[in-house]
Amino acid sequence: MPSATKADFAGRCIVVVPCLNEAEHIGALLEKLGAEARRFDLKIIVADGGSSDGTQQIVAEIMRNDPRVILLHNEKRIQSAAINLAVATYGDGHDYLIRIDAHGKYPDDYCEKLLNEAAATGADSVVVGMATEGFGTFQKATALAQNSKLGNGGARHRHGAKGHWTDHGHHALMRISMFREVGGYDEGFTHNEDAELDCRLKAAGARIWMTDKTFMVYYPRSSASALFKQYLGYGRGRAKNLLKHRMIPKVRQALPLMVLPVVAGVFLAALNWWAAVPAALWMGICLGYGVWLAIGERNPYGPLASVSAMIMHLAWSTGFWLQLFDSRRRGDTP
Repeated sequence: MPSATKADFAGRCIVVVPCLNEAEHIGALLEKLGAEARRFDLKIIVADGGSSDGTQQIVAEIMRNDPRVILLHNEKRIQSAAINLAVATYGDGHDYLIRIDAHGKYPDDYCEKLLNEAAATGADSVVVGMATEGFGTFQKATALAQNSKLGNGGARHRHGAKGHWTDHGHHALMRISMFREVGGYDEGFTHNEDAELDCRLKAAGARIWMTDKTFMVYYPRSSASALFKQYLGYGRGRAKNLLKHRMIPKVRQALPLMVLPVVAGVFLAALNWWAAVPAALWMGICLGYGVWLAIGERNPYGPLASVSAMIMHLAWSTGFWLQLFDSRRRGDTP
């Protein structure tokens, strides 16, 4: 099959890279994106939230040799604001935006595949499957956990699936006119902003296509404290989303909700040892799954992956309950 050209696609596109302290990854990422940018005349906007690790200097150096790369200051720092700002500033005259996470890895033809899928399906949004990959010991264990049902609950955009119409997936490409019609990302969300936007997209009649033609690879947090903080935010974001749209949690979301109450029950074990049984069962299931990963998949990181999964479960559950309590205290709950 001959290589696609810009003429094969139904419109112009901007690529938006929300970024904050990504000096370790941004250079290689922009180098890879640059090849497709030259082929399809794509504008690459790095919306930086005030990096202090040299990220801006790396981008500035690349800009000297590639006029398609633009550095945009995102004073609000968060990803939702970064993309909104990039679209508001550079979206006119373009049909699509492609969202790229700086903390990830992409195939060489990632943008081409997304644009092809948008043209072939007429979708308002094209989402992708996501795999996780690590380097250090803890990161590799966390990647194993996040790629397993123990860590992702069987989410289809985590496992990947045949191309299909869906309600949600990892954001990749979006039609700018539809993005603007629904008001873009809600900047009140520091996490889970993608799922919240998908709720409004579906309500507006937008069609979301999960492609099986491409995917992205995500690099997880490399320490237990960073992982806990990340999933604490995810839990808060999910609760905020459910409250905003008055939704009922799915089973894979409801099960982790019980982790914080279960763990809290351990403190009642001094009164009755039965109070510690639910927590022991949860830990046993997680550790058992880790052993199965080690034996069944011959992955030596299996036992440590179970620890990463427990951190994610507890942090997500804690964040969810904290957001519920905060919302009720402020009178935000319906």
